[in-house]
Amino acid sequence: MHDARDMLRHTLATLAYRAEKVLRETPEGFAEFRLSPNGRSALEILGHMGDLMEWGQRFTLGENKWKPGETTSWDQARDRFFTGLAAFDAGLAAAAPTVALEPIFQGPIADALTHVGQLSMMRGAAGLAVKPESYARADIQTGRVGRDQSSKRTEFDGDASKYRS
Repeated sequence: MHDARDMLRHTLATLAYRAEKVLRETPEGFAEFRLSPNGRSALEILGHMGDLMEWGQRFTLGENKWKPGETTSWDQARDRFFTGLAAFDAGLAAAAPTVALEPIFQGPIADALTHVGQLSMMRGAAGLAVKPESYARADIQTGRVGRDQSSKRTEFDGDASKYRS
């Protein structure tokens, strides 16, 4: 890592890795799954994550304006999230953002990481938990922000304390 921008780009790659794992092979009907009657559905959360990535990309250009997009299906929302994530990363890679980096992290990036955790928890509640993994050992590479993540994984069953990094 050379600077804060490199760290942000690595964080986006980490977000992509974790999101891809949570968003693949979801249980039947997962898009409509809610933890409570008043909570967001998995599809609504994923749609919001797409909004966050598009906002983050605009934010790097100095446009701090929220524009929610339309979410029509699980596949469309997943594709929109990864397309937005790639544009966000490309914007960070191309030129130094015109705004401070801290708000870019604390806004769209941190929020999206939180939502990946929510979706992971929801998958477990829906009956198809995400398999535990040593994320510190994960093959995460800056710039790899699409659905084509490494298949080399350190997943395990049971007690995570056996797999210290």
